[in-house]
Amino acid sequence: MPLALVLSSYVVANRIGGSLQQYVLAPFGIDPVLVPTVMFGASPVKGGRGQATDVELFQMLLEGVRGQELHGLVDLVITGHFSLPEQVELACEAIDQIRAASRTGAFNPRPIVLVDPILGDHPKGLYVKPEVARLVTERLTPLADWLTPNLFELSHLTGRTIADAADVADAVKALGKPALVTSAPVGEGRAGALLCTPTESLLLSHPRLDQAPNGTGDLVTAVFGAGLVEGLEAPLAAERALRAVAEALEAARAWNAPDLPVVALGERLVRPTASVRIERLAGGGS
Repeated sequence: MPLALVLSSYVVANRIGGSLQQYVLAPFGIDPVLVPTVMFGASPVKGGRGQATDVELFQMLLEGVRGQELHGLVDLVITGHFSLPEQVELACEAIDQIRAASRTGAFNPRPIVLVDPILGDHPKGLYVKPEVARLVTERLTPLADWLTPNLFELSHLTGRTIADAADVADAVKALGKPALVTSAPVGEGRAGALLCTPTESLLLSHPRLDQAPNGTGDLVTAVFGAGLVEGLEAPLAAERALRAVAEALEAARAWNAPDLPVVALGERLVRPTASVRIERLAGGGS
């Protein structure tokens, strides 16, 4: 069975961050190991309170994973929110150890490192400490196999102003890492993402809802990562991820759910049927 190490937030009462991603990975047959960087009773957006996992505890949790000889079995590393700069350093150290570990008995010959550089968003700007943002930019991003930033985060990572899809593709090329960029400019009344690889740029979109639960970016990252672990080509993994988001949003509206109903959806996340529009960006990959 594939194994995923998720380094991100844990929220008890709401489905966001790592606490959402662990449930999303399960129907794909991927065993999730969540090491929380911060713990909240409810989403901060909904007034929830909590605190960061202190550095000593975070290190002990990571040592516990390594002590069970799991590093050589990790097929997917997902990094998300970090509260403290020391957590970022420890995450980088863990990634190096995972890549150096013997892969005997592992599902895949090498692990995939998927970095969701959670730094902030429009219009609020940064919502992590500046030193966390600096280390994510300088230390963590270079270790990624794939990135899943939103537009604000891509702009922060590259120092570029991004106005349209062509700007997104150029910024990703400047980073030198393939990316699935969420909250991409995909047209009036639509929401979606832009997949950028060295050979192509694809816009994927679905109808935008007036109101939607939080956590769609976390859902995209988890489903996209699951596809990469399965061996899907990036465009197919991205398409399924966007279909899963559209499916979850439609279900949340139909069921009047306050959060993305990922547990109830289960296998529907693996085989989503929601419609997604796919457009190839002119000049993509050139």
